[in-house]
Amino acid sequence: MAKRVLVVGGVAGGASAAARLRRLDETAEILLFDRGPHVSFANCGLPYYVGDVIRDEGKLLVASRALFRDRFAIDVFTEHEAVEVDRAAKVLRVKDLRTGETRDERYDALVLSPGAAPIRPTAPGIDLPGVFVVRTIPDANRIRAWIQEDKCKTAVVVGGGFIGLEMAENLTFRGLAVTVLEKLPQVMPPIDPEMAATVSTHLRDKGVTLRMGEGFTAIEAVDGRLGVVTDLGNRVDTDLVILALGVRPEVGLARAAGLALGARGGIVVDEHMRSSDPSIYAVGDVIEVRDVVSGQETILPLAGPANRQGRVAAESIAARPTRFRGVQGTAIVEVLGLSVATTGASEKGLRRAGVTDFDVVYLHPGHHAGYYPGAKPIHLKLIFSKTTGKILGAQAVGMDGVDKRIDVIATMIQLGGTVHDLAEAELCYAPQFGAAKDPANIAGMMGENALCGDMPLADWSQVGDTDAMLLDVRDPHEFAAGHIDGAVNIPLPELRRRAAEVPTDRPVWVYCAAGQRAYFAQRMLLQKGVDAHNLSGGFTTWTARVQAGLNGAPKA
Repeated sequence: MAKRVLVVGGVAGGASAAARLRRLDETAEILLFDRGPHVSFANCGLPYYVGDVIRDEGKLLVASRALFRDRFAIDVFTEHEAVEVDRAAKVLRVKDLRTGETRDERYDALVLSPGAAPIRPTAPGIDLPGVFVVRTIPDANRIRAWIQEDKCKTAVVVGGGFIGLEMAENLTFRGLAVTVLEKLPQVMPPIDPEMAATVSTHLRDKGVTLRMGEGFTAIEAVDGRLGVVTDLGNRVDTDLVILALGVRPEVGLARAAGLALGARGGIVVDEHMRSSDPSIYAVGDVIEVRDVVSGQETILPLAGPANRQGRVAAESIAARPTRFRGVQGTAIVEVLGLSVATTGASEKGLRRAGVTDFDVVYLHPGHHAGYYPGAKPIHLKLIFSKTTGKILGAQAVGMDGVDKRIDVIATMIQLGGTVHDLAEAELCYAPQFGAAKDPANIAGMMGENALCGDMPLADWSQVGDTDAMLLDVRDPHEFAAGHIDGAVNIPLPELRRRAAEVPTDRPVWVYCAAGQRAYFAQRMLLQKGVDAHNLSGGFTTWTARVQAGLNGAPKA
């Protein structure tokens, strides 16, 4: 007898599960239900639709009901909400939102992919006209209409994460003056603060007002406009408010059905995407998944993992069991021309988890060969085990080439690669694309040098507390323009001649502008019996740390 498979939720995970199952089983009866008016739409494109980068709503529709019917023989029911699961009878009750009628649908297998809902705190004024979230095409259409009809000139974006910064960018494209309100002391919370500092500087340079360390408590109606009241007692008047505070998994249906939920509030699934009921699968933003670097359970609302989970669920239903390996949080965002990407663990995340067996290197190379016109710096941070060299995570910020380097490192992490593997990776090279030693290779080589003792690393967080000599090997004019307090300047070309000025009875921490000259100096000094350590990334990294408020420095 042919299987009857019901899918709840028709975006990334659910649509992938339905389409994959059809490719594997021509006999299955597949029905897909979604409470919205669209299925398989590109919700990652919504900010760009608001910003008029994407002008045609139809471009956001990856697949239509007709396509599912004609190409895959899948029956799609939009504006139908799943309201109850009777696990004993294997029946899903659905409600037609247009008519209010309910009906029961029998299933042999049920796939839950209801996604996640934008967080809307219970704060005064949260439902005032002009306050929006961004999750669906109708959400985006309402924002577009409000901007046009009210001739908006200003906007406040509450939340400085991925969606918040994408909305800040696109509202700026529309000509609005944008203020970003972020309760944490940095934008882009998934990355480390010194990497986020570059993003903050760029946003301010592009005219975006940042108010970090300041959350909101209420929204008021003020003379036909809106006033966002903050937890510091300030009020920001505006024409438009976007709430970008993150999302919560939509587990109401699963909870009512008695499915097991995890500590983070998502549905618990095994590696085949089965829930605690073997006939019910769950995928996408609604589930808890294993972080392959930390080994901990997490919720990761990203389209790539959701699509893969949908495929795994379909293959399990079709008796072709594959496994979902877990996630590592690979993600990227572009903000007014600046790319920000991450994969694997962050340093702050490792420290919160009590992990100390890791080292960090920073580098700031050009995104392609320096002799070819137009090279732009990439600020790259690589985190790796100090005992095995296994790569744990990476972050990069830059105008070009960021995605390529993080994708290379993400693949290394997936394969359990080490800094040695990264150093040896054979990557494309032509001057307009990279260098003979690609930034990813250089990061691996730096890790190798640290592991084998050729480049002992100093700890940036201890700069203000160390009794080590701080040695600045830049040229005098660079030193005069700015340096770390207490540093001694001996330019690299003079260091051999002046080596006697470097103590051998205490550590020496060496830095330059970005790291290369400091490494050359360190190698020289180590061979002269000096206990030399490298402040990786040099004064460029120090400046970012100052801007981030690290090392006891005031936050810019």
